[in-house]
Amino acid sequence: MKALVAFYSESGNTEKLAKAIYDGINVPGKEIMPISEANAKDYDVIFVGFPVQASSVPAKVEEFIKSVPEGKKVAYFVTHGSLRGGQLAISALYYAFSLALKVTVLGTFGCRGQVKPSLIDALLKNLEHKAWAMEARSAAGHPDTADMEDGKEFANLMIAKARNM
Repeated sequence: MKALVAFYSESGNTEKLAKAIYDGINVPGKEIMPISEANAKDYDVIFVGFPVQASSVPAKVEEFIKSVPEGKKVAYFVTHGSLRGGQLAISALYYAFSLALKVTVLGTFGCRGQVKPSLIDALLKNLEHKAWAMEARSAAGHPDTADMEDGKEFANLMIAKARNM
């Protein structure tokens, strides 16, 4: 079995999580690379990671997801400033599902990621985004050690699930 961890990261949060997921994959044929360098066609399982941006999938990630060949097994992982299980991250994952309907989604994983203080400060000035910006402040220090361990466990579970399909 060959596994790919393809990620898009701007602040380093998603890359940090991608490395933990890569470490948690227990197959000899595994690779990790930025989405801009990745090609999913030669892999059995593809882990796709991205930061949630405006409740959605970054455009560069959309292109990659749409390029994943039919029948592949995919696991999505995201980082975000919201609380775990929050609506913004869930909306982004649902959108990711809609981009590649002919793949098998093995599962999803999300964890908090530290948001740039300058972005939080800018959003605090806008009444519409103030509540989210205040929530995002509490993501400082994430992804942390516990998030990384959860990511490794997620990877291990997704590989086991792929083997049993």
